[in-house]
Amino acid sequence: MSGADTNQPSTVKSYIDSGVAAVQSAVGSLTGNPADKQAADNRKAHADLEHDASHVSAKAGPFNLSSSGAATIDNKNRRDGKADQLIGSGKEFVGNAVGSDNLRREGQQQNSEGQGKEAAGQVADFASGVANRVTGAIGSVASGIVGNKEAQTDFNTQHDKGKTSQRGVEADLQK
Repeated sequence: MSGADTNQPSTVKSYIDSGVAAVQSAVGSLTGNPADKQAADNRKAHADLEHDASHVSAKAGPFNLSSSGAATIDNKNRRDGKADQLIGSGKEFVGNAVGSDNLRREGQQQNSEGQGKEAAGQVADFASGVANRVTGAIGSVASGIVGNKEAQTDFNTQHDKGKTSQRGVEADLQK
């Protein structure tokens, strides 16, 4: 929903285009006009591609990049949680290898605590991502209406960073 760059993939726009395609298809079916039917099929295919493109994201460690072009870094709890899981798993492995029940249990506990931290960080990143997307979209529209291009750009950036944070969590959850 970034008003400044209409070439960016948009999930909302893909839904609108799918709806328009359905109406075009219905009109084509009623009139028997193959051109209307073909136009509807083309629009639907484009909407499907746009929807897929709007969900593209890349994740490298704690860094996230989405189709919006914005970059974010994971919440500190997510980073610390992953580190605790890694260290805890190492302690479990070593504890099992050397026969130390204390080290193995300590590793299991640290791993479990890390999972909790990571989950809390994911919830925080997802919630702030959604909030930034909504605030950015609304602010961008309002700024566009009053003609404040600088504010509109700032709100678009806020929206895009929110989208990137949200997609980063989604990428982690799909693993």
